[in-house]
Amino acid sequence: METILFFKKCKKLQDGLEQKLELIEFECFDNKVEYYEKCLMAIDIDIREIKSMVSDFDFSTAADEIYFFKNLKPLFISQFIYYSKLLSMEAAKPNAGQKSLKEYYSGELEMIKSFYREHIDFYQYYRLNATFLDQKYFIRNQFDIKMKLKTGMYDYDEKFATSHDPIVAQILANDRLEKYLLNSIKESEEPVYQKLTDQSSLTWSASKVSLIELVYALYHMHCFNGGNIELSEVIKSLEKFLNTDLGNFHKTIFEIRNRKQGPTKFLHLITDNLNQHFMNMEGE
Repeated sequence: METILFFKKCKKLQDGLEQKLELIEFECFDNKVEYYEKCLMAIDIDIREIKSMVSDFDFSTAADEIYFFKNLKPLFISQFIYYSKLLSMEAAKPNAGQKSLKEYYSGELEMIKSFYREHIDFYQYYRLNATFLDQKYFIRNQFDIKMKLKTGMYDYDEKFATSHDPIVAQILANDRLEKYLLNSIKESEEPVYQKLTDQSSLTWSASKVSLIELVYALYHMHCFNGGNIELSEVIKSLEKFLNTDLGNFHKTIFEIRNRKQGPTKFLHLITDNLNQHFMNMEGE
């Protein structure tokens, strides 16, 4: 298999996985445990596929091998780490009031900080997009015994792992987990009843379906937090800001995607209306 074809297959698997996870979220919107479990099963299938592809694959160049282990493989592994951690947290979280819940999430957040402290040198190297040690970090069987390596290194599959691609995967997963935990801590601190004076005076006057179509389009263009936010968090924030309840938005998205008149009805209406407005301005 040629390297270009190999990377195309990886990209196809990645895109397909994102679609599968999105569909699972829609199907299990009211059951977090089932959602996380199904996500893990879907991710596991794709990781096994990636592993079978790369185990006996010889990359054309060292740069190609580095690219795979530094940028592609961690995308899949980080997904598994993320949903695995969400599942374990959901199963272990205390049911003893908001204060206990906040302490629990704070403890999980401290574990992430501890991981960063333990790997501070590599963390800085990775965040700075450095490359001068990539041949040691991201080429199979090329690690330097003088580097800080975990004892578990000897349990790794040498055909499917380098010394540092698991750490990249953990960093990517931790980025998402940190946002999840901070949001959970914030929610645990919010009063049950919001003061009327704290509410926005802005309301959404078009249909809720139209709002979900617009938000979903903006979400997939990474217009919120540079794409580093879950769709459910975007929806929740807009519901508060616009004083509306969008209900089961996953079901609505599914219906939008499958409606006969096309999935972008409202977006086309916005475009046509804005174009007409500008044309009218030119004629004035």
